[in-house]
Amino acid sequence: MSSDRIEREVFISAPVERVWAALTEPEHVGRWFGSGAPARIDLRPGGTMHLDHGENGQFPTTITTVDPPRRFAYLWAGAHPGEVATERNATLVEFTMAPQGDGSLVRLVESGFDALDIPEDKRAGASRESHAAGWPEALEGLRQHVERLSPSSRGPRAAGDHVDHPA
Repeated sequence: MSSDRIEREVFISAPVERVWAALTEPEHVGRWFGSGAPARIDLRPGGTMHLDHGENGQFPTTITTVDPPRRFAYLWAGAHPGEVATERNATLVEFTMAPQGDGSLVRLVESGFDALDIPEDKRAGASRESHAAGWPEALEGLRQHVERLSPSSRGPRAAGDHVDHPA
């Protein structure tokens, strides 16, 4: 097992377009990966997605990859709530979606832990071990959310779409 990365997969009984919507549209992100409020998202490489993790803080992630509906990635500074994620203070979170049978296989990779200097008081919530323990619950939340969405849910937004919902 690598100390630098986390790899997980989940099968979701829905098309990749619906999974993409749940990963990138403000009204969905907060429901499965946050406090429930819509996320503010500037969906483009270099844009920011604001994740609200309640008592654990606000996390302005930096989007690195927007390839609808196959790949979405962002930098996440899990040890530094409120700080914009950069290559120096963050891990890279990558989602890859592929059609599989009557649904989608979603692969998550979070990497870059070995290069991080995590303050001791943030280790409990920002270490590789903490994230490895948290991703199964988050991915299960994603699966449940996507499978509850209506088949008419909008398909993928294109890179450069800017949707800014107040947090």
